[in-house]
Amino acid sequence: MSETSKLEDTLVLLGGDAAIREQEDLKQARALAEQLGLPFDPLDEFHVDPDLFRTFPVELMLRYQFLPMEERNGMLRVVMADPSNVVDVNQLETMLAKPLEIAVGPKRKISDILEKSESTQRVLDEATEGFRLQLVQEAEDGEEVLSIDRITADASPIIRLVDSILFNAIQRRASDIHIETQDREVVVKYRIDGVLYQAMEPIDKQHHSTIISRIKVMSELDIAEKRIPQDGRFKVRFSGRTIDFRVSIMPTVHGEDAVIRILDKESANQEFRTLNLDVLGLDPDTKRKLRRYIREPYGMVLVTGPTGSGKTTTLYACLSEIVSTEDKIITIEDPVEYQLKGITQIPVNEKKG
Repeated sequence: MSETSKLEDTLVLLGGDAAIREQEDLKQARALAEQLGLPFDPLDEFHVDPDLFRTFPVELMLRYQFLPMEERNGMLRVVMADPSNVVDVNQLETMLAKPLEIAVGPKRKISDILEKSESTQRVLDEATEGFRLQLVQEAEDGEEVLSIDRITADASPIIRLVDSILFNAIQRRASDIHIETQDREVVVKYRIDGVLYQAMEPIDKQHHSTIISRIKVMSELDIAEKRIPQDGRFKVRFSGRTIDFRVSIMPTVHGEDAVIRILDKESANQEFRTLNLDVLGLDPDTKRKLRRYIREPYGMVLVTGPTGSGKTTTLYACLSEIVSTEDKIITIEDPVEYQLKGITQIPVNEKKG
């Protein structure tokens, strides 16, 4: 067995067969370009122009295996997998009603880009329309200044997408939204009852920076800063109630991730009016011990656990148990997630110390 064969066998065993197929695909595309006397584009630095891309149905691009690259002086520059079929090229020029400047590209890479774009386009098109959010900005003097983002037909698809992510998270009673950046795509997840669920199909990586920028604008964070973590917050008015969002942006090897905590105080306050230890589902022995500990005149009770495990709910249930007109109870919270009657709740204000 030759050294080359051994190397190829090793690559296949290591999952390198995909790399071999990709190299073969590049080789064939380059040879076809030379045969037809056309330029070759390996698509290594391919970036979709969203406005140009949305001009053509994805089904049409899949059928003729082409990518629109640039429109200039009435001519459309495209990369095709197989422009040797003159009939297809003529049909395409007729349907697009403009002359084509053609380059040859690797078929597998063109298919991957188109399939991913089709999925992303479907997500964008299904973004909720006619839904209104009121973004609430707090001034230093405590006054509220409202700026309204209306989701209309001419709004940016990314704005529609981000707003629909927030809307659906509220509707599904999620506690957190995770926007995770991967090698070639962006994944949106909701944390519901402590468990992460994928919220929609993956979004193409090309939209990542626009999505994160939209979230940063809403949170009044630095759009240009992408190397350090950033924390912010914003409020929206929806269905007559104000909802708080706390935002954490974290740089990763693939780009910035975002985690958005949802604090729907007004909705939760209705539920918390009847909150006590009896509704938490604790076993009788644990409930009896906890009731005894929280009524001690001194000492400390630590409540620990992972995100979404019920720490905040447990603490508020404990407060609801011990509140009385005979005692003064003060809490210091960052932030005050729910308002409890008969308790003095103090929010932390980092800006003013």
